Amino acid sequence: MKTIAEQLEALKATREAHQKKMSELAQKSIDEGRSMNTGEAEEFDNIEGEVKNLDADIERLTRLQAVQAKSATPAVVTAADNAKAADEAASRGVTTGVQVKNTEKLEKGIEFARYAMCTLKAKGNPELAFRLAEKHYPQNERVVNTLKAQAEGADLGGIMKAVVEAGTTLDSTFASPLVDYQNFAGDFIEFQRPQSIIGQFGQGNVPGLNGIPFNVRIAGQTSGGNASWVGEGAPKPLTGFDFNATELRWAKVAAISVLTNELIRFSSPSAERLVRDALAAAVNERLDIDFIDPAKAAVANVSPASITNGATAVASGGNDADAIRDDVRRLWAPFIAARNPPRSAVYLMDSTTALALSLMLNPLGQVEFPGLTMAGGTFMGVPTIVSDYIPAGIVVLVNARDIWLADDGQVTVDASQEASLQMLDNPTNNSASGTATSMVSMFQTNSTAFRAERYINWARRRASGVAYLTGVAWGQPAAPGGG
Repeated sequence: MKTIAEQLEALKATREAHQKKMSELAQKSIDEGRSMNTGEAEEFDNIEGEVKNLDADIERLTRLQAVQAKSATPAVVTAADNAKAADEAASRGVTTGVQVKNTEKLEKGIEFARYAMCTLKAKGNPELAFRLAEKHYPQNERVVNTLKAQAEGADLGGIMKAVVEAGTTLDSTFASPLVDYQNFAGDFIEFQRPQSIIGQFGQGNVPGLNGIPFNVRIAGQTSGGNASWVGEGAPKPLTGFDFNATELRWAKVAAISVLTNELIRFSSPSAERLVRDALAAAVNERLDIDFIDPAKAAVANVSPASITNGATAVASGGNDADAIRDDVRRLWAPFIAARNPPRSAVYLMDSTTALALSLMLNPLGQVEFPGLTMAGGTFMGVPTIVSDYIPAGIVVLVNARDIWLADDGQVTVDASQEASLQMLDNPTNNSASGTATSMVSMFQTNSTAFRAERYINWARRRASGVAYLTGVAWGQPAAPGGG
């Protein structure tokens, strides 16, 4: 006598066989570019009816099994038990639906890199991308399910821009793949964000920037008023406030990174890391440079000025510990005068300066500035962000709450093996300039171009919110002949 579980197993096996036959019938007519003939259509409809009956039987037995399970003593089933059951069923030609999950722990951003590689190799063909994922990453369910959803027509709105229509995320054929997609897309953001200056604000002990929506006018107060004591019956004096208004419109940063196809191989985990790192670097470099470089001025309707552009600049006065402390006092002077809250202050410096400070020792051989390393930390008790994109000789003091930031938190990535690019960091428009610019073909050079785009904009809330030192050579030996 069969148990309910055994009967369910048999019914599901039969249903799977029927479903496979229906797919074969449909695929045959599709491959031959015709409609089903009378015999095929009749057989398809008969099998479909049998599948409906099987579904009803499976549902009833499943409900009965659930009722019995409430009064049963739960058994402990191990991964070895599942594997044994799967092997026994396979020997009988039965698919049990019991799977031992892959416990592979992937580094952040690797799933996104796999998704991008499958999409790239398929050259935009969603069905082929799905098949590539099934072949190369069969245990990576989130990538496989997402590409399967795309192959079936789900609109994800482009890489990193998942659009989810109304529905349930528990439905394995509808919204669930989109949730999988958002999960591993978010995994890439988690990998990318800590590498950028902007992304480090609001992390750990670093105060966050002042987030606002795009295209909304924000009124800000640039100076405070004064209150006064007033005697009985005396007129009350007026006080004045200064205000400004900020509106951060849509602004988009785009960067292109090129890799040779030989480096993008499904068989190599290092290739996955290479793709992930290249995508993150393409997003971060332009943002970090333009966020902090004092020379970066605003371009109307294109890009914002850096937070240091037009801010107070203070010349560094020396490189030993006493001179450093004096530099810091003078750097803070504009902050103190403007009564900026020191609790939301953050230092920004390049990794070379941070390393030099971390190596400085006092006369007793103790670390002069404990808490700081070339990776960041705190400098004189203030949180410090370190970046390789900060110009040499610049140390910035930022009041984080005085920086408006509009950011949709998404990255859109596209890839092409057919594009031709100007391999320059300042490409020109040939038709406008009338000059010929050498173009490099991705197809001809067996290369792949990745384009990363992000909608983001920022602005200083008030001029006193940022000050910076110039000519910084802290901890470095004095130049020959210098003081």
